Amino acid sequence: MKLPARAAATAVLGLALHAPACAAVHTIVIEGLRFVPQTLEVERGDTVVWRNKDPFPHNARADKGGPASPDIAAGAAWTFRAAKRGRHAYLCTLHRTMTGVLVVK
Repeated sequence: MKLPARAAATAVLGLALHAPACAAVHTIVIEGLRFVPQTLEVERGDTVVWRNKDPFPHNARADKGGPASPDIAAGAAWTFRAAKRGRHAYLCTLHRTMTGVLVVK
């Protein structure tokens, strides 16, 4: 069945308006015993990658829905999908002065 031009345009526009946005990928660099950026805002469904550029392991651990990485070896990375909305304070349990915040909207 062929739709009139105006109806076809409306149908296409309607699909475009309701199509889900593509999830973004964000990177937090671990270097010099710091998380950079220290605070990162992302959308629910986005991916966050912690990339360890220090010569020793680190981790990123939070409570209740935030990141909970294993130890990330020197030169390695760990990926987390942001699913739970909120402000998630995290730290490296191996170096407790290293802290960060992941804000999921």
